[in-house]
Amino acid sequence: MRVLVAEDERMLADSIGEGLRAEALAVDIAYDGGAALERLRVHDYDVLILDRDLPGVHGDDVCRALVADGALVRVIMLTASGDVRSRVEGLSLGADDYLPKPFAFEELVARVHALGRRVRPADPPMLERAGIRLDWAHRQVFRDGRYVPLARKEFGVLAELLRADGAVVSTETLLEKVWDEHIDPFTNTVRTTMMKLRRKIGDPAVIETVTGAGYRIP
Repeated sequence: MRVLVAEDERMLADSIGEGLRAEALAVDIAYDGGAALERLRVHDYDVLILDRDLPGVHGDDVCRALVADGALVRVIMLTASGDVRSRVEGLSLGADDYLPKPFAFEELVARVHALGRRVRPADPPMLERAGIRLDWAHRQVFRDGRYVPLARKEFGVLAELLRADGAVVSTETLLEKVWDEHIDPFTNTVRTTMMKLRRKIGDPAVIETVTGAGYRIP
C-alpha cells in the first residue's frame, strides 16, 4: 500500500511516516497543500492522511480537488477540532474518515489499513504459491514449512509477486508499490533486493526473471 501524509507539523508528519514504514507501507510526505496536490498528480496513492489546516492550499481545497478529479485515493482527514460539526464538514467535503488530534497511532494504522482494503480487493490471510506461504497477520514467510526471515522491502516485493498470481510484475511497479518517491528510478535497488530475497528463499529458485519485462513466480 502507498500512503501520502500531508501534514505541516513536521515532527508529527515525520513520526507518522516512520511509523507507517515500520508497517511495511510505502510513505511519502508533503508539508503543505500545494506539495500534496503535486504528489497526488504524479503518484497513485491508496490512502491520503490529510491535515485539514494545511498552509498554502487548505486541506479542504485539496479534498475538493480530489473529488473533482474523480481520484480513487481514500482520505483520512486530521484536525485539531473533534466536534461533531467539524466531522460532518470534513466528511461532506469527500473525506472517507475523520480523526481528531491527538490520536493513538495504533488507531491511525488500523484506519489506514481499513481504507486501503476499499481501494483494492482484500488479500487473503495467507498468500501461497510454489511452496511459499506469506502470513499477513504475523508478517512471516515460510518456504516448504521453513521460516524465512525477511527485511521489510523483501517482504513487500515477495507480497507483490505473490499477489500477481503468476503474472509478470515490472520493476516500475515494484518501485511504485514497495518504495517511496525518494527512490531513484534508475537505481538497482530492486535487483539488489531481489538477489537477497532469492538467496533467503533458497533453492530450487522460484522467482523467474522475464527479460525486459520484470519478475514472476510461475
